[in-house]
Amino acid sequence: MTRGVPDARQGVGSLSNRRLHLILLPTEQCNFRCTYCYEDFTTGRMSAEVVEGVERLVDERLAGLRSLRISWFGGEPLLALPVVEEISAHILRGTAARPGLAYTADMTTNAYTLDVATAERLAALGIQQYQISLDGPGEIHDLTRVRADGKGSFARIWRNLMDFRDSSVRSRVVLRVHLTADNLPGMPEFLARIRETFLNDRRFSVALKPIEHLGGPNDESIGIVPEAKRSRVLAELSALVSSGTPVGPETPEGSSSVTEQEGAACYAARGDSLVIRADGSVGKCTVALTDPANTIGRLHPDGSLGIDNTRLRPWLRGWFTGDDEAIACPYRGMPRRVEPPLLHIARRGDRP
Repeated sequence: MTRGVPDARQGVGSLSNRRLHLILLPTEQCNFRCTYCYEDFTTGRMSAEVVEGVERLVDERLAGLRSLRISWFGGEPLLALPVVEEISAHILRGTAARPGLAYTADMTTNAYTLDVATAERLAALGIQQYQISLDGPGEIHDLTRVRADGKGSFARIWRNLMDFRDSSVRSRVVLRVHLTADNLPGMPEFLARIRETFLNDRRFSVALKPIEHLGGPNDESIGIVPEAKRSRVLAELSALVSSGTPVGPETPEGSSSVTEQEGAACYAARGDSLVIRADGSVGKCTVALTDPANTIGRLHPDGSLGIDNTRLRPWLRGWFTGDDEAIACPYRGMPRRVEPPLLHIARRGDRP
């Protein structure tokens, strides 16, 4: 996409174009209770009916696709590892017969249970990249990325990362380092440690992400990096990370390897990207899970999609209005007027 010249063709035809991006939540439960988290953990594991619906949806779309991307999200997706394995194996069987189809898969995970054996199994099922968050050295990380039992998580995550580094697993790892007002003083030393420990291995890269207030119960107590300081902070820390280190691959959500790209099209603004939640509801944004505006339809066991076009339309509005900000983040400034629903049922063989 050329910035400043939005192309409406990139944003329309959500089920009729040649690309499909499904963000799948195999469970919305989590073994962490991060202090800045906005999720409510009220939904459990994907039922057999939803799993079947995902598989049939993919089966129906494969013949017309040039590109299929699956992003595993949660909750913590590894708590529903059998669901991940079942759907991934099904997709691999389907894509094996279509050598011209580009298939990629990635996962956002806290990595607490991502040992080498699990990573090897998932690599064999096509999962090629992980995004794993760290909040600083152990004494800082364990204050914010807290396990559900109240204990810290850093030591085991770090051990898993070291084991991954020492293994032959071919998947890539984006270390998403969160920045807050509280952890900034220790970041130069911590990022130097990451650089020396992991960044000589081209499978590893770093994405710096300032924490935002996203509607979680602890928002008022979380010190975010002030907007006025962010550009300078990111530039200084990025230079420290990148010193002598080749730029790594992109992160699952389209960020650069060191800092979040400015002005990039958000996945939620794309017509070819859908979030399939564990209960079978269909959304657009992984940040707005509890917002009613994010529920645009439902996946049925036969693979058909019931899509409310009046709820879908605001997510795609930037392509038609030429509003770059709405393309970069359609959730910001989301229109709140609810129109009477116009339900489109996408059945087998249909193309909206």
